[in-house]
Amino acid sequence: MISRFPVPELDDLPDDIRERIVAVQEKSGFIPNVFMALAHRPDEFRAFFAYHDALMERSDGLSKAERELIVVATSATNDCLYCVVAHGAILRIRAKNPLIADQVAMNPAKADLSERERHIVDFALKVATDSASVSDDDLAAMAEVGFTDDEIWDIGSITAMFAMSNRLANFISIPPNPEFYPMAR
Repeated sequence: MISRFPVPELDDLPDDIRERIVAVQEKSGFIPNVFMALAHRPDEFRAFFAYHDALMERSDGLSKAERELIVVATSATNDCLYCVVAHGAILRIRAKNPLIADQVAMNPAKADLSERERHIVDFALKVATDSASVSDDDLAAMAEVGFTDDEIWDIGSITAMFAMSNRLANFISIPPNPEFYPMAR
């Protein structure tokens, strides 16, 4: 079971969604469960992945590994097994580091991170756990250590988008694909 809700058959999906899922399958060798679970509602699938891609596939600002670092740290805080495992695999690949995802998911304060990564994780976790207290001083502190306005925005936006994603994955009970666990170890 990959969802508490109906999961459509691949052949029954609208062409654009089926083509996207098949492309992911060809690249990774399997279909990540989130794709089929969210395909239950095609308009929401399209909106979700459009926003996901706008945040996670940008080539400027934060690196793709830094973007995945945010997802793993905040998804662990939000108790989202699917996102920790799936994005942990992507983080290991993009960071070329077999240890980073497990360290960040278990205890980000003790994870072996660069100073830049530490600032990213600390700020993302503040947004994840106490966004109402984020102040102008917090933004200024991030700028002082070299983050651009766009990078600060991306950290907050990725954190917020995955807060929604984490809750959705937990609500509909998406399990991680077994294929994610051994990736880049």
